Amino acid sequence: MAEMQVPRREENVQEFQTFYQENLGLIYRYVYSKVGNREEAEDLTSQIFIKAIRGVDTERGPQSIQKWLFQVARTTIADYWRVYYRVSVGSLEELLEAGWEGPTEAEPTPTSSRPTEHVQRILQALPEHYREVLICRFLLNLSIKDTALRLSLTAANVKVLQFRALKRAADLEYLTIGTK
Repeated sequence: MAEMQVPRREENVQEFQTFYQENLGLIYRYVYSKVGNREEAEDLTSQIFIKAIRGVDTERGPQSIQKWLFQVARTTIADYWRVYYRVSVGSLEELLEAGWEGPTEAEPTPTSSRPTEHVQRILQALPEHYREVLICRFLLNLSIKDTALRLSLTAANVKVLQFRALKRAADLEYLTIGTK
């Protein structure tokens, strides 16, 4: 019985090696486009494939596995940004006062002399669903669970919306600075 498992394990290893070689470039380019740093993209790509080898369902078809791999990549990147921007402050206003400028490699731009007005301009420029999540999470200091209950969403959806809203707010920060 043990002899039959060994060839299957070797077959699984070979299948994963082939899958890895076929998808490494795609995943790396995707990660690099999201983080903009070669070293970080390499590290994150490695983490993604380590997670993938632990949780891959070999019964799925190649397209399904690749779709799942990109979901692992998106989650890993979201976790990376969450840790990267983890600051012990309780509101978006405090983040701006602390000098938070969002995910960018551009030269720092001065923040508005009136942080409250600046935050209001950014919030007003956001789509309503992003604005609601940010207000609940950072201005009302609600937990993800409480935000989900208040907005009739799942906790996972709140996390995704928060990530996207912060990214959009970071992009909008540069557009709203000139309109004091």
